[in-house]
Amino acid sequence: MALTDDVVKDMTTAMKAQDKFNLSVLRMLKTALQNEKINLKHDLSDDEAITVIKRQVKQRKDSITEYAKYGKTEEVDKLNKEIECLSKYLPEELSEEQINKVLDEVFAELKPESIKEMGKVMKEATTRLGSAADMSLVSSLVKQRLS
Repeated sequence: MALTDDVVKDMTTAMKAQDKFNLSVLRMLKTALQNEKINLKHDLSDDEAITVIKRQVKQRKDSITEYAKYGKTEEVDKLNKEIECLSKYLPEELSEEQINKVLDEVFAELKPESIKEMGKVMKEATTRLGSAADMSLVSSLVKQRLS
């Protein structure tokens, strides 16, 4: 069963259970998935759906940092619950140790000299890691190695 089908099925379950919070989160997710489907002009593969979900999670994480600055704890808690709800559709992310192993291989092959070559390293790392890693973590690890 496709990931988008899982979202619709869980939406129906939330409707029947009258779980308004999860239902609203799943509706937002379904809308984002449908918008992406319209933009790409074809049904979404699971990888494309995962990319959309990760984008939704990232938006919420960015909002959390902004709300935390101003002490809006209720909003932060709500966004954390939304992230928790969305995260069940994401595959398990690689650990920092596993990411470092892949980066060791990439650095051995490309032998980057300076931070100017970060784009090349990130492109290769993205190809190898795919959607299984938090790319902001990968980016920070690459920056540490290059500086």
